[in-house]
Amino acid sequence: MKTVSVDVKDLKKVIPTLHAYDKVLLSGTVYTSRDAAHKRIMAALEKGEEPPYPIEGAAVYYAGPTEAREGMAIGSCGPTTSGRMDVFAPDLLDRGLLCMIGKGPRNQTVTDAICRNGAIYLCALGGAGALACQCITDCQVIAYEDLGCESVKKLTFRDFPLVVGIDCEGNSVFGGKK
Repeated sequence: MKTVSVDVKDLKKVIPTLHAYDKVLLSGTVYTSRDAAHKRIMAALEKGEEPPYPIEGAAVYYAGPTEAREGMAIGSCGPTTSGRMDVFAPDLLDRGLLCMIGKGPRNQTVTDAICRNGAIYLCALGGAGALACQCITDCQVIAYEDLGCESVKKLTFRDFPLVVGIDCEGNSVFGGKK
């Protein structure tokens, strides 16, 4: 198990050392973003507007967390099917996105963009959202509050358990190597 910091400098150093199937404990700032938020982010970028978080060096978790229970930073926070974001991912990776977190396979265009940009795709355990929330120490809505659970949130992860789904060389837990 490798401990990984989301800090951009650390992440850029560690990504080349991570390989498909490696287990990691991720800590640091991660932003949630799903379908509806991705559409708004891309519309903002196309207009030359600033996105709600800096894309360059960011880590995005495809999740729509529920309301926090008493004493918790966040409610259930399991991963969303990543393939729904495949239409947006290559452009965001080309803009500097370093890390995507979700569940399920990605298409070849996304895998190519991961390789081209030295990025990584990490997989979270689906169906374990109630357990995942225990590794999130802070949650702040930062954009698109009207989207409810799909609003963009800034999360702080502490030792969030993940598996490398697609590494920067195109090796994938979903079959094959680029």
